[in-house]
Amino acid sequence: MFDAATPVESMDSVVPELAEKWSWQDNYRNLVFFLRKNVKWHDGQPFTSKDVKFTFDMVRGAPDAQGKLRLSPRKDWYANVEQIETPDPHTVIFRLKRPQPSLLMMLASGYSPVYAAHVNPADYRNSCVGTGPFKLKEWRKGEFIDYVRNTDYFVKGRPYLDGLRYVVIVERGTRTAALQSGQLDVAMPGETTKTAAEQLKKAVPQLVVTPVAASVTDNIIMNSRKPPFDNVNVRQAVSYAVDRGALIRVVLQGGAVPAVAMMPRPYGVWGLVDKDLAGLPGYGKPADMKERAKRLLAEAGYGPGKSLRIEMVTRAIAVYVDMASFVIHELKQVGIEATLRQVETAQWHPMATRGDYQIGANLTGLGVDDPDANFYENFACSSPRNYGGYCSELVTKLIEQQSQELDPAKRLAHVVAIQKQLEQDAARPTLDSRLDYFTVWPHVKNMVPHHNIFNFGRMQEVWRDK
Repeated sequence: MFDAATPVESMDSVVPELAEKWSWQDNYRNLVFFLRKNVKWHDGQPFTSKDVKFTFDMVRGAPDAQGKLRLSPRKDWYANVEQIETPDPHTVIFRLKRPQPSLLMMLASGYSPVYAAHVNPADYRNSCVGTGPFKLKEWRKGEFIDYVRNTDYFVKGRPYLDGLRYVVIVERGTRTAALQSGQLDVAMPGETTKTAAEQLKKAVPQLVVTPVAASVTDNIIMNSRKPPFDNVNVRQAVSYAVDRGALIRVVLQGGAVPAVAMMPRPYGVWGLVDKDLAGLPGYGKPADMKERAKRLLAEAGYGPGKSLRIEMVTRAIAVYVDMASFVIHELKQVGIEATLRQVETAQWHPMATRGDYQIGANLTGLGVDDPDANFYENFACSSPRNYGGYCSELVTKLIEQQSQELDPAKRLAHVVAIQKQLEQDAARPTLDSRLDYFTVWPHVKNMVPHHNIFNFGRMQEVWRDK
């Protein structure tokens, strides 16, 4: 896992959890894990190497996997894994087709839990069996989830808290009010905008607000499998039309930073610097960018007398709708008439995976700040999360090249080049990288927010001074 006390996640902040230690062998082709002994699942069953093999064979869709998933969004993270071996109950060997140092980063992500081999994966829809510091006590759909302290947790003396309650509050104004009144101790990661944080701080000055990156980008997905977005000129026109700076200033009230595919520095390791962004679509003078968009549309056969009419879809969540409305306004200025359709969350991912849309306003969460995790999941030709169907032989080769590069400086140069190419191709135009204004009451101690909303919810070191 990533060190709970370190906000910027990198290879240097990966620490042991279910593995006591690990060792790279054969020039980053084999990764050997030595597992903790005497770890129990919440139902009392022993945790062993069998569980690790079961999990990652299932996630990567291995032919002989014991468990099956209808859809595995993380499948492409582990496409380079050739075989997983378990020579004994406390040793696991990941054998790779080629060198891939970043495999360790992906395994440390909150997106990479280990599942119990003795539990049917379908049962996780209604229950939860883990090895962590808290056990599921009660779940009332649409109301709350209660966890209780795991007295058999393998870290002695942890957790400090007797339990956790996650309260489900759908409307964001009501969520903010509950935090302000003290009904909640902690905000949900990623849910507090800059404006909301300022309002909270004004009403309750003692609240502690920490600005952090969310590891979430605003972006536009376009279905390149069918007209009109199979035409790169049309996709580029959309990208040039949207003024990133105005989106950040007006809609997000400064609660985001310019970015492309990877998180920008200092929040992440691989992002572009300002001089690299300057020449990309949407980052020049807004008037010039919109003129460029009109020329591209004209080359595609659209213009005065023949507007491009499209339907834009987005999730029926406030932060999505806010961004989508701004994009529609921007597109109208270059001659693209878009109507908005809101889709419930339960239908959104199946719809996007099927490609049953024209254009969408989307948020993409990066489970870990590593190029392999982002590029293989969102831009690999066959990935189910490559919603637009973008496929480039050049980019594919570059992704493979950076993945096995052992020199960090050389790898960074490859990653910068890939990000520029993705924006020029309008594969999934990135509009910004969101910031979270993580808010807690001062009696909450040891709660260190990371620059990634997915990787700091373990809570084993958190306590209340109340």
